[in-house]
This record gives sequence, structure tokens and C-alpha cells, in this order.
Amino acid sequence: MNLNTLFFIGPQGSGKGTQAKLIAAKLGFFHWEMGGILRSVAKEDSELGRKVKSLIDQGILLTDEQLYEVVDSRLSQIPKDQGVIFDGIPRRVAQAEHLMEFLQKQGRTDFVTLFINLPEDEIMKRLILRGQMENRADDTPEKIKFRLEQYKKDTVPVLDYLRSKSEFIEIDSRPPIEEVAKNINKALGI
Repeated sequence: MNLNTLFFIGPQGSGKGTQAKLIAAKLGFFHWEMGGILRSVAKEDSELGRKVKSLIDQGILLTDEQLYEVVDSRLSQIPKDQGVIFDGIPRRVAQAEHLMEFLQKQGRTDFVTLFINLPEDEIMKRLILRGQMENRADDTPEKIKFRLEQYKKDTVPVLDYLRSKSEFIEIDSRPPIEEVAKNINKALGI
């Protein structure tokens, strides 16, 4: 398997961010975590940086077009021979289409999707526990349910798109972190 572009997709609480960081460190890939990228861009003294900072400060989500501007700008800075792991993007089919097209123009053609799956009852347990342990206001049962509905509406259709455009691997994220990591390594042949 030729690894150079990996998509980590899954519901919140599935541990996709943790696993993406582990694999990025192991392979020396760039870990593209959308929230971190946006915060980094917002610190730049540029037209794009000021625009992103203003939206973040107001708590407004970027439109797809604004997101594409950030993606195109930042992806252009990553050496074409360095692998990239996308964590938390694409979240909608239009984003997936734009991202694939841009990556292909860069000469990246081997895509692997890791769907880090977790049943809904387990998601609720994990996130409620996280909310209690970390005192997070966004991990209440009501807010978790709302985010899950958004995930089902926007991101689940992305799974079908990525199934048709990439090598698609589903990973069960119920076991402990180390076991999930071993299963991912085995699936990727690393």
C-alpha cells in the first residue's frame, strides 16, 4: 500500500484525533488537524489570517469557500513528498470533492480512509465522562446529541464518497488506545 494521504474520519469521541497523532508521529506525516490549522492561520498578519481570526472570535463557522481558501493556502506549503493525515476534514461531501481535486493536482493519488467507528451508546458514555473529567461545557448530553445529528447529516454521506474514491478501512475504536493503534498499523501494513 502506497501511503501518502490518509483521511481519519469518525464521530466525536471515537479517538480519531489520538490515533491520527500516533500514526503521523510514526510515519513522519504532517498531521492536518483542522482546528489547529485555523488557529494557526488566525495568528498570521495577512488578509486571510485577519478574516479567519474575526470569524473564530465571533464563534462563526467558516463557509466551505473560506475553508477552501485556508486548505489551498496551507496544503501548498506542505512538501509534495511528505505524507499528510487529515483529521476532522472533510466533514461534507463538497469539502471531500474539493480536497480530492486539490490533492490530485498536487500529484497525490493514493488515498486511504480510516473510518474510526464507535457505536452511539459508547460515544455518549465517553463524551459525558470526558465532560465531567475536563469540565467541558460542550460535552453535555444535549450538545453531544446535537453534534451527533450534525455528524449523521453532514459527515456520514462523506463515508460513501470516500469508499468510492479511496482504499477504505473500518476500525473498531471500542478497545483500548494501544489495541486500536495496533489494529490500524496492521491494516496499513506498517
